[in-house]
Amino acid sequence: MKRTQNLLLVLGVIVLGILPLWVVEKPAAGPDGKTSEIFTGADDKARNLIGEIRPDYEPWFQPLIEPASGEIASLLFALQAALGAGFIGYYLGVSRTREKMRREIEEKQCAAHH
Repeated sequence: MKRTQNLLLVLGVIVLGILPLWVVEKPAAGPDGKTSEIFTGADDKARNLIGEIRPDYEPWFQPLIEPASGEIASLLFALQAALGAGFIGYYLGVSRTREKMRREIEEKQCAAHH
């Protein structure tokens, strides 16, 4: 039973990961006549807006690696967010366990003294 449940959970996670990429349709032209990419981020929008406001602006830095597409950039961002969330969860778990162990040791020491 537990093995079947785990397989169903893994299958569900895979479907939830792939389904949005499969269901997404190509974007239609917007009111300005341009088609916009679905997976563009705020960085691209800010860069375009700055170019409209001040066309002579030169960026201070260039990216070290330019992703091949917006989907890959989105994937890398999601991976970065997942790693950050994993690190924070690990840190909170370790902190909680340390505190619990410290309390248990203090309780044992208090019980031994009485």
